[in-house]
Amino acid sequence: MPNLRILTIFALVMLGIVGLLSPLRAQDRTLPYWASLRYEKVNMRVGPSNEYPVAWVYLRKGLPVKVVRIREGWRLVEDHEGTQGWIAASQLDPERGGLVIGEGTTEVRAEATPASAIKWRAEPGVVTRVKACVKGWCEVDIAGRKGWISAARLYGSEPLPGDE
Repeated sequence: MPNLRILTIFALVMLGIVGLLSPLRAQDRTLPYWASLRYEKVNMRVGPSNEYPVAWVYLRKGLPVKVVRIREGWRLVEDHEGTQGWIAASQLDPERGGLVIGEGTTEVRAEATPASAIKWRAEPGVVTRVKACVKGWCEVDIAGRKGWISAARLYGSEPLPGDE
């Protein structure tokens, strides 16, 4: 009976470890691919280790980044301004994010057509979740509100090989 208890505890520990590592495994896809920042504060480093100095501190949860290289538990990413650096894989969310770019507000429409009803307008800098992009339009979720934005006004809309 004690052996069964030890075996059960071992199995539960292994399941927990697999559960913790699965988000990291989900990020081992074909490069490049889109991801987003998992936390409100994320450090970008000049190299793939905590030993390297912090080059940049991001303070926007959900901000989209393009993953361009993988090295062990680290990802070389590029942000919307073209800045590149290393972020720990655990700090990234494999969900695709988007960032409204360009000048002035952009329309968030009810459907993926320019003739569709305008639901509201979004300013540059608004962070979104990108659901899908088709024919020059991206379906987005902005704080629970869903609609369609022209792909030209959204960083994170470019189709990449690693996106599913």
